[in-house]
Amino acid sequence: MRPFCQRLLPTRWFYNQAMRSALLLTICLCCASLGQAQSPAPAQAAAERDPSASAAASRPVVEKRTERIRIEDAGSTIDELRVGGETLSITVQPKGGMPAYQIQPTSGERSWKILGF
Repeated sequence: MRPFCQRLLPTRWFYNQAMRSALLLTICLCCASLGQAQSPAPAQAAAERDPSASAAASRPVVEKRTERIRIEDAGSTIDELRVGGETLSITVQPKGGMPAYQIQPTSGERSWKILGF
């Protein structure tokens, strides 16, 4: 008497074999992803390897220098905010009752506040 799996049509045996392979592949990928998730953080791993690196990380962080620059001329007032030498915001207040607007330092785009709330 032939085993049950051999009595099935060959296409069904192939189908089952393919499904078994897909299941095995899925299980292997899940195990590999769990292994990746369990690895320590790079900073923690570096601290374990080099004790002087952890001492450098525990030092207090020096705050960056903040500058508020105000330039005023006959037509407008320009307020600029710089932190660590990098311009964060530029606000222009034209004289003569015009609304103030901001200029994006990275792109140069202008934006107006329509309702000031």
